[in-house]
Formats: sequence, structure tokens, C-alpha cells
Amino acid sequence: MEILGIDIGFGFTKATDGKRDLVFKSVLGEATDIQFREEMIAAGDVDENHLQVEIDGKSYFVGELAERQSNVRFFTLDQAQFIAKFAKVFALAAAAQLVKGFVPINLVTGLPIGYYREFKDELAKLLIGEHKVTLIDASGKREEKSISVNKVRVVPQPFGSLFNLMLNDLGEMADKRLVKDKIGIIDVGFRTSDYTISDKMRYSERGSRTTDSGIARAFNVIATKLRENSGVNIELYRLYEAIDNGKIKIRGKEYDLKALTEQIFSQLATSIANEVDRLWVDDWDIDAMIITGGGGSVLAKHLKPLLNGVIIETDPEHDMRLYNVRGYRKFGQHLWARGNAPQDPETKATK
Repeated sequence: MEILGIDIGFGFTKATDGKRDLVFKSVLGEATDIQFREEMIAAGDVDENHLQVEIDGKSYFVGELAERQSNVRFFTLDQAQFIAKFAKVFALAAAAQLVKGFVPINLVTGLPIGYYREFKDELAKLLIGEHKVTLIDASGKREEKSISVNKVRVVPQPFGSLFNLMLNDLGEMADKRLVKDKIGIIDVGFRTSDYTISDKMRYSERGSRTTDSGIARAFNVIATKLRENSGVNIELYRLYEAIDNGKIKIRGKEYDLKALTEQIFSQLATSIANEVDRLWVDDWDIDAMIITGGGGSVLAKHLKPLLNGVIIETDPEHDMRLYNVRGYRKFGQHLWARGNAPQDPETKATK
């Protein structure tokens, strides 16, 4: 049995088996026939961004391949549509890359707190069972896989980061402080921000909420400014690299984004800090707070000075986008294989 963590986000889908991490943009595209597949000049391994899958008789380009090659692309910030049309494809595309042969899997995934009750059963039902998935690599070679999902556990999204800090890779307790203390978790994603409190590992309904203060709010403002200045409507998922680089080139003209990005991120951080103050006004006994999520990583320097309380420092070398998904897998290890080191899938398949 293989245990996977899969975090199906509006911005990125993340997955891990404890040995390998995957991250790809949550963008779907119609698969087209690529007539010329050879790389013109060798520029390194291009296969890592080539993600083409066939699921339920339909062929899709996923992530950067869809962005680069598909005439028709699909991207949504609507939760109901995301679950109905996107989540299964993204989850199986990730699982197919991590699982070898016909090894059965158990997986842990998550949902924003505000959507947890409404969609947890639907999401689990979509993922459990037998799935036929075909991966097509950059050369056109096909690899058919049977993905057998035995068990699915859906948890409130921010708890993944808590599990990641609390548990080791064997699913055993590593930091007992997090079990005994009252911890506030601020999980800034692409579409949403999730806030929750773990009070001695008990979920606090009063202190938990999902808002629309995800990093997409800042991206929307930046995209609007660019449209005003260039006349071009930039899709939000095409802004990641530009914002990281501090500049974007549109029809040959370069636009500096550094000052604008800092201003907008600072405003978003202020909005999030205000939401924290309002939500946790009665929870003055919080021992510490955790900032997590992909949005949390870019907003942390703006957000930390605005929060009233102790912030648990995280390793700056670790990709904060992966905190939840690594925690999901550790929690799965805790549930189903505590204390047992993850085996190599090829070794297990031969037993």
C-alpha cells in the first residue's frame, strides 16, 4: 500500500509520497496533436513540464503544458465547479506520476474550512475506487496505469501544516508542544485564506473561517493595472513568474511590477491581519500562530509585523506551498502505517 498526500488547490496542485514532491499549475487544456515534438536545441529536461493524461476517455494537457500548447484552457476560482470538473483530473494526474504498477493507495487531501462540510463527501466519492489513467510523455509514448484508491481522508485544509510540524515522516509525534498548546493557523492560498485554531488538538469552530483574501485578490489588482496600461488581459495563472521576477514583457514592452506588487501585497497583508484580529478577538490565550500556504510565503514579511502574538518560525528553505500536502501524507502515515518506514513502490509490488 502506498500513502499519498494530495493538495488540490486553485493555484497549484501539490502531491507527495514522502520521497518525491510534485507541483503543477491547476490549469486544464484540451489536448492537441503536437506535430513536431523534438526539442530544437537541448536546454535540459523538458519532460518535467509535459503532463498529458487520458482519464475517462478524455485527453487533457495539464499545468504548464496546457498554458503553452492548448487553444482552449480551463481555470476557475469557483469551488463547486472546481470540485465537479477539475479536482478528479488533477488528483489522478498527480497520483499517476507517483504510483508505479498496480499498488493500491490510501490518500489524504483537504478542503478550505468554508467548503469542508459541503464538499468533503463529494470529493472523497470522486477519488475512491479504480481509475484507468494513461500518461503520455513528450515523445508521445503512452503508459497506462490502474490507480486503485482504497481509502480517502478529507481534512480541513490548514491542519495539514499543523500535522507537518507535529509529525515526523513515520507519522509519529515529533513536536509535543503543538499537541498541548493553543495554535492559530493562517493559511493563505490562491483563492482563499483559511483561519483555524487547534486548542490542544481540538478544532475550534468559533475560531475557524474561510475568506476571499487569497493571493488572487492581489493578482486581480495587478492584472487590472496591466490591462489599463497595455490593453491586454493577462490570465491570473500567467502572473506567477512575472511577479516573482518583478517584471513582465507584453508585446515587446517591459513593465516593472516591483513597486506595485509590494504596495498590493502590503494592503492584502493588512486585510488578513484585520481578519485575524476580528476572528480571534476572544482567543487572546493563543500560544502561537503559524503562517502557511503559497500566499503565506510571499506575504509573510508583510504580515508578521501586523500580527499580535508569537509566530512559529518555519524553515525559509522549505517551499511553504508544500506544508499542507506533506502534513497530509504524514497524517496518512499516522492513520494507516504509523512507525513503518515508507517502502519503495517497486519493492512492494513484487511481494
